[in-house]
Parts: sequence; structure tokens; C-alpha cells
Amino acid sequence: MASSWSRSASPARDVAISSTGSGVCMMRNGWRDEQHPSLINFITSFLRANSFRLNFVPIAPDFIFNCGGMSIAFVFVTNWDCNSVCAIYDRVQKLKNQFAHLYIVVTLPTKEQNDSFVCSYFKYRMVLGRPIFVPVQNLEMGFEKIVKIALARGVCKQRDAISKLKFERQRAVEGMDAFRQVLTSIPSIDNHDANALNQAIGSIEAISRATKDQILEKTDLSAEKAEIITRFFRDPKYYLSPKII
Repeated sequence: MASSWSRSASPARDVAISSTGSGVCMMRNGWRDEQHPSLINFITSFLRANSFRLNFVPIAPDFIFNCGGMSIAFVFVTNWDCNSVCAIYDRVQKLKNQFAHLYIVVTLPTKEQNDSFVCSYFKYRMVLGRPIFVPVQNLEMGFEKIVKIALARGVCKQRDAISKLKFERQRAVEGMDAFRQVLTSIPSIDNHDANALNQAIGSIEAISRATKDQILEKTDLSAEKAEIITRFFRDPKYYLSPKII
């Protein structure tokens, strides 16, 4: 365990998620109790600098970040014991079935530990990327990686949500355009009438079922226009015959 820290807990600069707060970090109680107080102090300061709220809870992984509407789980191995790796991989196998977004951050400060990790990774038949292992050289770097991954995944999630909203908005606009085209094809019905019918009655199907009295009651359309609409949807002779407007 490193007893000193070479850098201050400065914010992760490559990604940002919002000005009001990045999210929530949950730390496993048992993991906290196993670490040197200086590491916990660094983590607390680093999370504060990056606008995360920290909670200590009894969870299965070491950390869970709720960021940008996404939950990302982490196992943070701070002491790689070359003679006792079986327990780590057993735990990873269990957690990867419980969490869709799981990362394993492993601190490997020596060549011996790095070689041990590489050999054990293939020995225990890990599938590349399932879950993702992130080897790091020191504890600071490891936690900084954790926060950057959480922020990046949160930003991607938000961008996906924004893209979906834009797509749905575009579909709504296109749907409204189609709605107006159908209704304004009815003689004497203009865009104002189409908007009034949409807001008061709803879909084309609902309008087609509405009676003259219902249209008059719920909209500002004239009796003549209400009659035209009801005849258009109910009388084939009317909507199939040529119109002179």
C-alpha cells in the first residue's frame, strides 16, 4: 500500500456531465475498511472535486457510480497477491452476471504482478471485454480511471438520450405535418382547423368517429365545417366525388 500521494485530487478534465453535479458514488463498506485511510481521504477529495456525492453502503462490487442515468459497477483490486488470485476471479465471474456495466481495475506496480495478472487472465479463461479489465500502475491512477470511465459512460448515456429526444421530436413534427396534410385535403379545412381538431379531439381516427355536435362542442369550427368533416369520413359518395373549391 502506498503511504503517500504524489498528486492532489484535481478534477478529471477530459469529460464533464453537468454543472449541477456528476452523480452518486457508492462505496462498499468492507472495501473501505480494508484500505489505508490516506487512500480513502484521496478518494473522498477526488469525488468532491468532480461533484460526486459519496455514500458508504453494503454492495457486492467495490463501487457503483450512478452517472447520467447509468449505473456502472467497479471492482478495485488495490493489492494483487500473486499467490491468491482465485478468489478475485471467482468474484468477477459472479459479478459479471449481475451487472451489465462492470469494470475490473487492477493495481499492478511491479513487473512480477503484471506477469502474474497476464498469466492468470488466460488461465481463468476470461473473455476479452467481458468484463473489461483495466490494469494501472498505482492507486491514484486506478481511481482516476474509475471516475473518468464513469463520467464518460454517463456522458454517452446522456447524448443517447438527447439523440432519442431529438428523433422523437422530429417524428412528432413529421407526424403533425402528415396530420395537417390529411385534414387540409378536406374542402374548406385550413391549418387552424386542423390544429384545433388535433388539440381538442386527437388522432385522425378519433376525428373520423366524432359527431358534428362533438366537433362543435370541443372546437371553434363553424357548423358548416363540422358538417363537411363528418360527411367526409362517413359518406363515400362525398369523399370520392370531385370537389370544386
